[in-house]
Amino acid sequence: MSLLTMGKALNEGLRRAMADDPKVLVMGEDIGKLGGVFRITDGLLDQFGAARVVDTPLAESGIVGTAVGLAYRGYRPVVEIQFDGFVYPAFDQIVCQVAKLHYRTQGRVKMPITIRIPWAGGVGAAEHHSESPEAYFVHTSGLRVVAVSNPQDAYVMLRQAIASDDPVVFFEPKRLYHSKGEVDLDVDLADAAPMGLARVAREGDDVTLLTYGAQVATALDAATAAEDDGVSIEVIDLRSLSPVDYRTIEASVRRTGRVVVTHEAAREAGVGAELIASVTERCFNYLEAAPVRVTGHDVPYPPAKLEKHHLPDLDRILDAVDRVLDRPNSQSVLDDAVNGASR
Repeated sequence: MSLLTMGKALNEGLRRAMADDPKVLVMGEDIGKLGGVFRITDGLLDQFGAARVVDTPLAESGIVGTAVGLAYRGYRPVVEIQFDGFVYPAFDQIVCQVAKLHYRTQGRVKMPITIRIPWAGGVGAAEHHSESPEAYFVHTSGLRVVAVSNPQDAYVMLRQAIASDDPVVFFEPKRLYHSKGEVDLDVDLADAAPMGLARVAREGDDVTLLTYGAQVATALDAATAAEDDGVSIEVIDLRSLSPVDYRTIEASVRRTGRVVVTHEAAREAGVGAELIASVTERCFNYLEAAPVRVTGHDVPYPPAKLEKHHLPDLDRILDAVDRVLDRPNSQSVLDDAVNGASR
């Protein structure tokens, strides 16, 4: 086991995938000599050369379009979108080409493209640098969408995504790039949990708390705090947002009877809404209370000085737990008022 930051774990995952398969190459803005804005591709240019570590123009649509052509020719391109808010110029290529070519050609054309996106807030960044666009891609049939929350998953799931014949949108919470954890660099992918499976990050009996990405750490903190109040929270790290591992979720909800979902993205038509709708359909007879969402507010991502008011925190999650346990307080009223006014 090695103690690595998430950023270094991702770097090692890319290095291993490129060493194992000469058809794997990486593309993006400033990923070569600079090693990427977050240094995730640091050192890869020296090891693999400019033919496999490609510095591109500042043109996201062109980057993804080039990746489509490479995939046609049997390569496995890994695309880095420099920041989450920069993915929108490539949205047409991702939705109209990457997601549909395999289906449109009845399987004759594969699109083994991994689209890495440094994602979400909490780093005090400027506008267009703290977006949470996952719902757009979850809504798009033909894409796998995953989000990592720890260095071990970052290393393993990135390798799994690159090895997959399906296109994968790979979300990396940028505020966790410097978080550390133990990583088994020698793990065999055949022995690792598939990237489509959720992970029970903490077992509990009273409430099921569903989340992903950087919010997993916040959810675990909330579960620890709730324990002092005699409440046992089961925290599930979804890992995969499309497809969703409903088998793991259902098993938890049928025991606890109560569900809270938290994510940074806006509330309206977010991933949490789909999770709650699906859980309600599948587990209606087991629910003891209406599920509750704890999300970012329905506003454009705020300036850095205000983002702490936007991001779901421990207090807002614990308030939601109180609500599903029928212990409402004033914060729930305030959240409803804020979200209502922002629409």
